[in-house]
Amino acid sequence: MSSLPFSNRTSLFNFYTPVAEYLDESPIQFGQISNVQSSISFQDPILSSLSIPTGLPIASSQSVPLPFPMAHGTTTLAFMFQGGVLAAADTRSSCSGLVACPASQKILPIHSHLVGTTSGTSADCALWKRILSRELRLYQLRNGRRLSTRGAAKLLSHMLHPFKGTELCVAATLCGWDGGEVDDQGGTEIDSQRETTKTITQWSSPTTSGQRCLERKKVSFSGPSLVYVCSDGTRLQGTLFSVGSGSPYAYSILDQGVQWGLTMDEAISIAREAVYRATHRDAYSGNCVDIYHISSKGWTRRSREDLKEEYYREKERRRQERRERQDVTL
Repeated sequence: MSSLPFSNRTSLFNFYTPVAEYLDESPIQFGQISNVQSSISFQDPILSSLSIPTGLPIASSQSVPLPFPMAHGTTTLAFMFQGGVLAAADTRSSCSGLVACPASQKILPIHSHLVGTTSGTSADCALWKRILSRELRLYQLRNGRRLSTRGAAKLLSHMLHPFKGTELCVAATLCGWDGGEVDDQGGTEIDSQRETTKTITQWSSPTTSGQRCLERKKVSFSGPSLVYVCSDGTRLQGTLFSVGSGSPYAYSILDQGVQWGLTMDEAISIAREAVYRATHRDAYSGNCVDIYHISSKGWTRRSREDLKEEYYREKERRRQERRERQDVTL
C-alpha cells in the first residue's frame, strides 16, 4: 500500500463537512453523518482494486439522536417603581443539561446610569454589551452628553438587525435613568446629565376678542426608563419585564406584587422572591441572586445572596403560619 501513488487521489474515507443548507435541519440531526455523502466512490481504479467486501454496510447506519436536546435557561427581571428601576437575575449558566457556571453575572453595567439584564448565549451577550458600551462612550465624548435609554435601545436593535435569522441569541433589558432636554422646534430629545425638559404646545383660553393663541411651556422630566431589546429586532418599552425560561414563574409573583408606590425594601423583597420561585421550578435557574438599583445617582449593586437563604426563610414563614393557625384553633 505504501508504494501506491495516492497523491491527487480520492481518500479511502469521506469526511462529511456540514454545508449551509444542512444547518437548517433539526438540532437533533445536526452533526450526524449522511448516508449518501459518506459512501465510498468506487470510480477510482485504485480504490476499486482494493478487496473491500461488498456485503458490509459502507454507509453509516441510522442517525442516533443526541442523549438530550440542547437546552439552556435563565431568569432575569426588571421593573419600575417610585424609587427608580430594580433589576434582578439568577447566577446559573447552563450548557445543555449541565451547569456550566454557578456564579455568572447576568446583569452587566453599561455606564453610570444604565445596566442591562442579559439572556441568551453568554458569549454573545458579553460581546454586544462591550460594543454598546463603546458606542455610548464615544457618543458622550463627541456630544458632551449621555444618550437616553431609548436611544441606546434603538442603537442596539439596529446593530443586531443584520444578524437576524442567524444563531445569534441576545435578549437584553436596558434599565436606566434618563435626563435631558427637548428642543422647542422639532421636539428632538437632547440628553444631558441634569434633567429633561419637554415643550408642550397647547391652545390658550379665548381672549375678549374671541381669538385664541398658542402657548408653549416646558415640563421638566427626569426618571426611570425600561426597554427590552431582542436579537430578532424586537424593541419594547414598558414598566415590567421578565426574560428567560424561568420568566413565567417570576411573572406570577411580579404581577401581583409590583406597583408604583413600593418602598425600596418592598421592591427588593418582591424581586428576590420572584427569582427564588423561578429557580425553585426551573431546573436551569438557580444558585444566587444579583440585584441592581438604578436611580438618579446611578446604579448600585447589592451583595450577592444565596437562594438557599430564601428557601429557609420561606420554610420559617410557613412554620410560623402553621403555629398561628394552631393557636387560633386552640
